[in-house]
Amino acid sequence: MAIPAFDLGVLQSICDILGDTSDGFTGAEIGRFLPECNIDDPLPAMTKKHRLFEALKVKQAADRCGNNVVAFIHHTMNPARHHNARDWFEGCRSKLNGVLIFAGYSLHEDGKLREVDKAATLSEATARASSLRSHLVIRKVHPDVLRYCREELLVDNYFHAVFEATKSVADKIRALSGLTSDGAGLVDEAFAFNAAVPHLALSTLRTESEQSEQKGFMNLLKGLFGMFRNTTAHAPKIAWAIGEQDALDILSMVSLVHRRLDSATRARAIYEGKS
Repeated sequence: MAIPAFDLGVLQSICDILGDTSDGFTGAEIGRFLPECNIDDPLPAMTKKHRLFEALKVKQAADRCGNNVVAFIHHTMNPARHHNARDWFEGCRSKLNGVLIFAGYSLHEDGKLREVDKAATLSEATARASSLRSHLVIRKVHPDVLRYCREELLVDNYFHAVFEATKSVADKIRALSGLTSDGAGLVDEAFAFNAAVPHLALSTLRTESEQSEQKGFMNLLKGLFGMFRNTTAHAPKIAWAIGEQDALDILSMVSLVHRRLDSATRARAIYEGKS
């Protein structure tokens, strides 16, 4: 299927990001990536961003479609290529998404483009982020949640804000417990108490009600992780059209989880005399 050619302004901005002097690909990488994607390199002596723009512009004009531009992005932003540079990958992906939305695309964590509602103005993503943030401030959500209402996370849909906020819950559990696992396994390791003192306890766990609360919190966490943490298993769901109201409700729940974690006791460490 032919993909419409990218507007040259969008294409230039993509190349500015990928060929950035400080944070973009090196000249040697560009020189390797272009032939790997069967794209000629007509101006190898030019600066990286101009070299890349000329190569993709010429290819797109010859093809009369944007298929090879998309293929180049998929090839160069393959997450396996950047497994040792996660921060760079996420930063570059966010920058690209700020541009790609004007072509009606979003680059996801698997390094693939998906269609989203096209933005017409720079203020659309900012307005979306500001609206969500203002509503959350009114709800007095936990500060750790507000960090995930940035416009670069909301250029495609609200899923990314929810997804990143949910990841922060696992990060906090690991920080509090000293564990290194993830998902349901992390929840079981951190909060299970049947045969041992748990790493983290919401209460003294002496009464049936307190024990039920701990078990219910574990189920809540597992449900939260099950819906949003495993992007590989839930690949189709990453494109869910989560609206603002859904995002507000989910992020409010994440806020509750953060507050309960903040007040949790490091029971295992206390028991073992480490705290």
